[in-house]
Amino acid sequence: METRNWTQSRLQKHPAQAFAIFYFLISIFFLASGCGAPGEPVPPAPPIPVAVTDLKAQQAGDGVLVSFTMPGKSVTGEKLEGVPTLEVLRGSLRPDGVPDAKSFRVVDTVPGALLAGYMRQGKVQFLDPIAPEETRAHPGETVVYRVRTRVSDKKASANSNDVTLNLYAVPERIDSLQARVTESGIQLKWMAPSRTSGGEPLSNIQEYRLYRGELDPASAEAAQKELRQAKWKSPLLQIATTTATEYQDAGFDYGKTYAYVVRSVIPAGSGTVESSESRLVVLVPRDIFPPAAPAGVVAAALADGASGRQVVDLSWSINVEPDLAGYRIYRREQEDTQGQVLTQELLPTPAYRDTSVSGGQRYWYTVTAVDRAGNESAPSAAVIVEIPQPVH
Repeated sequence: METRNWTQSRLQKHPAQAFAIFYFLISIFFLASGCGAPGEPVPPAPPIPVAVTDLKAQQAGDGVLVSFTMPGKSVTGEKLEGVPTLEVLRGSLRPDGVPDAKSFRVVDTVPGALLAGYMRQGKVQFLDPIAPEETRAHPGETVVYRVRTRVSDKKASANSNDVTLNLYAVPERIDSLQARVTESGIQLKWMAPSRTSGGEPLSNIQEYRLYRGELDPASAEAAQKELRQAKWKSPLLQIATTTATEYQDAGFDYGKTYAYVVRSVIPAGSGTVESSESRLVVLVPRDIFPPAAPAGVVAAALADGASGRQVVDLSWSINVEPDLAGYRIYRREQEDTQGQVLTQELLPTPAYRDTSVSGGQRYWYTVTAVDRAGNESAPSAAVIVEIPQPVH
């Protein structure tokens, strides 16, 4: 009874202190029951992407090309709403051959909004440049790569799998690549590099590798300034290996926009390494090459069995061009004139009958070949036909 009276007395004399004690007890209750204190709602924690598990890396000229599949889900299995930011880390090995966790440094960060420019066939492909002076000073140096992604600055994914590789000096970039369209193909030529990218003498070029891709014509100009800006209809793929400093590409289609690069290859360690890509050459081959003139043209004046009128039958050897569209027949009545076209449509076969001749007249005939691009050959050798006078 005495204690209760004392408490009531305190509440009556000190109401502010009593309210503070009451609020403290309520807060304790909410914390103990797992509820937050009254106020603004707490936003949900940002998702954490799953770790990359298929990281690959290889030396590509003066750099290392890393590639992997970008994660699309969080560690809780939810679909990521946006593209995560990429962090590329490079480190080294401890003396026992295990990656040294303390050695890893972020060498580049690519915001998610820019990663679309690094996507190739469903994978991220990112080139980490390596200074030529570094590989020159430490030939065969072992490096380790790993990547991680993050949606927020505070929560990154776990590290990817580690990839280990050795770095070697590579030939200097070829800047002399030239290309021109000839009748037999696209002729590519370049000069052999004489030094490494670090400036050391070079004499052991093993081979050259030619790469070709088909560009969206709208991106051709941008691609020549920055290869990453290219929009590919088909990506750069190796089409040939040669030990010479020239190559002829015959497996192309006229009218498409092609991009070519060449890389030189030298022995390194237990394998080989390629130089960085040469100057990019972009061209659109146009078919300006006419077929060969038809050969073996023969002509004979005959009497048509049905009408009894005179006709001229012509025939010649078939042209072998794969893009042949047909033939045209020309006739003239004087030797030094061009003559007129007898066929409104191209002839698909090497034969023709002229039914518009007159008796007692001399005619000169020539034949040309036309390809699908509209190129017309030079005329064949002329053949002369004398039409006899009709007999009454």
